[in-house]
Amino acid sequence: MTAAILFMKSLIIGVAFAAPVGPVGILCIQRTLTYGRRTGFISGLGAATADALYGLIAVMGLTIVSGFLLSHQFWIQLWGGLFLFLLGWRTFSTPPSAKVTDRPHTTSRLKGFLSVFLLTLTNPMTVLAFIAIFGMFRVAGSEDIGTALTVVFGVFFGSAIWWGFLALIGGWISSRMGKSSLRMINRLAGIILTIFSVLFLIDLL
Repeated sequence: MTAAILFMKSLIIGVAFAAPVGPVGILCIQRTLTYGRRTGFISGLGAATADALYGLIAVMGLTIVSGFLLSHQFWIQLWGGLFLFLLGWRTFSTPPSAKVTDRPHTTSRLKGFLSVFLLTLTNPMTVLAFIAIFGMFRVAGSEDIGTALTVVFGVFFGSAIWWGFLALIGGWISSRMGKSSLRMINRLAGIILTIFSVLFLIDLL
């Protein structure tokens, strides 16, 4: 398999992992609508980075790392559920800015990146999904650093393309919304994130 074909297949995998609307998607959409397209996109890059990291673990066949993640899945999921609950409550209770702009807010964007990155990492089952897909491509367990980097960059850019698309659409929508509409979106997103957190925690029982 040539590097170009492998990259394109990994790109498609990155889009496929990012596209389903779950708690991460809801959070990134809310931040785009409330704080602007750049903040939403940078938050999405947190998810793309986590996906690329899990993709690296899968393609390199790092059984020690994946085994550790899966053996501690209960505590990782517990932490993730509580973290998601806090994000939901903060999203629900935080009033939107008076006006959505794309002026630099370095601290907010860094927090957005880190929170989405950590939230995405709380699903270690993603490693198994990557292993299964890369197994079909016959690249899982590769010791070739070139192959590993091609897959990781493909997954990252595929995921980034999806979040960039959402940021563009969300930014266009947010520029046409008033403060009352943004407040309603914050509350709706907060409720949805809280529901997801409760489902995550119930799943541990």
